[in-house]
Amino acid sequence: MARSKGRATSEVNAGSMADIAFLLLIFFLVTTTIASDKGLTLTLPPEKDDADQVDVEIRERNLFKVAINSADRLLVEGERLDDYTEIKDMLIEHILNPSENPELAESPQDAIVSFKTDRGTSYEIYINVLDQLQGAYYQIYADRAGITAEEYRALNRKDPKEEALYQRGKGEGDDEIPMAISIAEPTNIGG
Repeated sequence: MARSKGRATSEVNAGSMADIAFLLLIFFLVTTTIASDKGLTLTLPPEKDDADQVDVEIRERNLFKVAINSADRLLVEGERLDDYTEIKDMLIEHILNPSENPELAESPQDAIVSFKTDRGTSYEIYINVLDQLQGAYYQIYADRAGITAEEYRALNRKDPKEEALYQRGKGEGDDEIPMAISIAEPTNIGG
């Protein structure tokens, strides 16, 4: 009889150990946070039916075309460009068109950036060029607000004074300069 009692005790201990291990497993699964990958925060347009689409005619002079192939070579406005950091100044000139050049945008409101890549384009050059394109707009907004681009990007829009600066930079109504960057579907030419 003592023997069966010892066996029952060891079975209870084994069962208790399994329960404790199971509870610990559940505890760690519930309390552990799993790091998720971070990506680019881009706002995508809502999906629309083909019936709702309207063709918009864009004049060629208002387009600022940027393309990157699978070898990470850059083509800006039909010309090869070796240094991507030059894009920012080129785009600012295209948008603002201070010399009223007939080959640049008619007005800042009409300027549109067309950004096209290949599926083989590296993430590094893609992000660097996109940063230059957005940086051009932020530089324009900051200049209009009378602050630096870094200060403009760091504005707290919940603070009324900083929101006023933000709106002064971006503009309102006919004075608004939209950040019009069109990112095209990548091609499969280079691999």
